[in-house]
Amino acid sequence: QLVESGGGLVQTGGSLRLSCAASGQIFGSVAMGWFRQAPGKEREFVSTIDWSGRITYAADSVKGRFTVSRDNAKNAVYLQMNTLNPEDTAVYYCAGRRTGAPGHERWAYGFWGQGTQVTVSS
Repeated sequence: QLVESGGGLVQTGGSLRLSCAASGQIFGSVAMGWFRQAPGKEREFVSTIDWSGRITYAADSVKGRFTVSRDNAKNAVYLQMNTLNPEDTAVYYCAGRRTGAPGHERWAYGFWGQGTQVTVSS
């Protein structure tokens, strides 16, 4: 089970930190990812982190602004979002991958949270 938190309303240029709490014993062995879905659009990849926390990838649209991290001792993964703009408005989902290697393919993620809303006002 994955539960996201930390979403909310923020002004352009502001920051938010999303958290994802995971239950289950396999958390420390699987890669994790963040996706987002804006109204009327498909769910898109945001960022991913491997099982160890040493390898991360991010979508071009968020590179340099968003940072993914994890704490395996706490069964948690985080998404630090800086310099937010209205195009970042979406529901953000945490997802667990079926392997330890990171990636952007949505089909490779077998576990999903319920999502948390992020709204950036102009």
